[in-house]
Amino acid sequence: MKQVVQNYKTGELAVLDVPVPGCKPGGVLVRTAYSLISTGTELMKVSEAGMSMLGKARSRPDQVAKVMQSVAVNGVPATYRKVMGKLDSYTPLGYSLCGVVEQVGAGIDDVAVGDVVACAGNEHALHAELNWVPNNLYARVPDGLAPRHAAFGTVGSIAMQGVRQGEPQLGEVALVIGLGLIGQLVVQLLTASGVRVVGADPDPARCELAERLGAAACGDPGSAAVEAAVAELTDGHGVDQVYLAAGGGSNQPVELAAHLCRDRGRVVDIGKCRLDLPWNAYYEKELDVRFSRSYGPGRYDPEYELEGRDYPIGYVRWTERRNLACFLDLVARGKVDVDPLVSHIADFDDAVETYRSLKEGELKAVAVLFRYPGQEREAQPPVVSVPAVRRPAEGVSAPSRAAGSPVRLAFVGAGNYATSMLLPHLSERDGVELATVVTTTALSAANAQRKFGFAEATTDLDAVLGDKSVDAVFVVTRHSSHAELTRQALLAGKAVFVEKPLALTEDELAGVLAAVEESGNDRLQVGFNRRFSPLLQEARKRFGARTGPASLRYLVNAGRLQHGSWYLQQGTEGSRFAGEGGHFIDTASWLLGADPVSVYATAPSGNEDLQVVLRYPDGSTATISYVTTGAPGFPKETLDLVADGKVLRLDDFVRASVYFEKGTAGRKKWVSSRLPQARDKGQLAELAAFVRAVRTGGPMPVPLESLVATTAATLAVQAGLAGGVPVTLADGR
Repeated sequence: MKQVVQNYKTGELAVLDVPVPGCKPGGVLVRTAYSLISTGTELMKVSEAGMSMLGKARSRPDQVAKVMQSVAVNGVPATYRKVMGKLDSYTPLGYSLCGVVEQVGAGIDDVAVGDVVACAGNEHALHAELNWVPNNLYARVPDGLAPRHAAFGTVGSIAMQGVRQGEPQLGEVALVIGLGLIGQLVVQLLTASGVRVVGADPDPARCELAERLGAAACGDPGSAAVEAAVAELTDGHGVDQVYLAAGGGSNQPVELAAHLCRDRGRVVDIGKCRLDLPWNAYYEKELDVRFSRSYGPGRYDPEYELEGRDYPIGYVRWTERRNLACFLDLVARGKVDVDPLVSHIADFDDAVETYRSLKEGELKAVAVLFRYPGQEREAQPPVVSVPAVRRPAEGVSAPSRAAGSPVRLAFVGAGNYATSMLLPHLSERDGVELATVVTTTALSAANAQRKFGFAEATTDLDAVLGDKSVDAVFVVTRHSSHAELTRQALLAGKAVFVEKPLALTEDELAGVLAAVEESGNDRLQVGFNRRFSPLLQEARKRFGARTGPASLRYLVNAGRLQHGSWYLQQGTEGSRFAGEGGHFIDTASWLLGADPVSVYATAPSGNEDLQVVLRYPDGSTATISYVTTGAPGFPKETLDLVADGKVLRLDDFVRASVYFEKGTAGRKKWVSSRLPQARDKGQLAELAAFVRAVRTGGPMPVPLESLVATTAATLAVQAGLAGGVPVTLADGR
């Protein structure tokens, strides 16, 4: 079998052929599916191996002390031979993996051959094709949990033990210093425990990632932003706990901990950072400094780890193995999300090159996984279904309305987008009556009623859905409620305008279509407004028909979100692209005149910059670059469409140009629709089309099949990021 090893004397890394370990009693032989590189601990070891002998000595004074003791006992020559012999040997790397049980040793009855297990230990969960793992260092992987996610089990246990040492309680506030792999997991575990978290890290991308995963606010340790966030969340008292998940030689983390911790707070050291405690600061606050020893009780105890002697649960509730099982359960139930932490998945055969890229900084990563032989063949290509739209055989008829009567509209939600981009247009439109506004808080409903002239304001959704005089319902709430509110309104017989996204999951999308089929009501419009932009409509007309495949490039300079934005609540509201990406996919599909058949998505480490490639039936492609790290002064949206010797250029809905070949003898001319005007992204025209369809009973502005295809393609982006391969859009129509 093959195993990753390192020579600590020379720094050499290699993938060696070594004998298969025997399956001893008290453990199992596991064939590895994925193993995780600890970008903190392992890279520190790899970096140390590349140092000179003096550098090694400076980095490990504990080992130097042992050498000096050996010299005193055994003399210099014997000690030298012993040390050089140990240094000039291959040592293993790795301590966190997931694999399949291949053989069961005597005395093991809790797993069987073929079971999937997560394994721990720097002697037993190595970067190797096969590992023998003793009983207390593995845990069965819950059904449905992907092996690549289960490979996080050990580092998750380290983070969990650190959190347990802090003894967090509901409503407390914690500071996490260092937002690498362990720090990101600590943030999520604390958030799941009902603790509000402030993060500190000099890397802006890691700060943004932590906020997406639940942190209330993050910033550079030396910035005023972190101190301000702590003051705001704690009424100036300071945080209840500080978790040191940073490494390096700086004493800043322990000094910052003392500064921002409350009186008699707790400071927990999880990482390996410098600990020159400022005595006065720690004494005056009587801070409780605690250490977290790796995965939990049992670690470094040979009777527990090697001989399988468990600690009674009545005396030791959370052992090393029970922490491992608990973390896997949290990931399986969606309480902890490790997928955004995966920066790169490398084939096991490329291990040496992967370590080199990490060490030299070419690969910026939070977490890197090795994928072992056989995983590619076993993995099925991801597929997202585009559900069929089924209507009654006799077709759908619009609800009858009295001729000449105004179109009565109800709004569910009255947030910023509704009050700035939709209601100003509708409140001034002839033939429209704003009937009722529904919000979850009475005051917001009253404010919307006062500003826009709604006849009624309420918090009772059922009353609105049961009001036969209401012709259409606008769903303008947070993303997580869109699908369910749309489903209810369709079943009530209302025409529905729902802001994007229509759904956050395939099940939600299927639920909306089930309501269409059950009610016979397909009067649905999603707020994909860009196809209605007058400027883009004109540019598309001038571009004309095409005969060959097209190439479309769409750059979206989305920018960063402000701290506290609910868009960052991915656990409940979906990713930022899931909420906004449908705009750009719909625009691309409308320009290309078709729905996509596959989606490929990729993202760099630690931020939400995405590259999404859509493929269409005729061979056309659309590439959407959705970036959050661009310059704020650059236009938000630019688009180029190229086909048949023609180019359409859109500059942020302010100017559009069309270039094409015209005439004979190779003469090339261009015609430009340079129409400087106020930025118009199509909301006014979209609303006019929707109201007209409701008034006349004519077709909805966008076919339901297109809305479903765009939503499915948006969902496929997340599936593509998780799998790292193209996602097929299976046509269920």
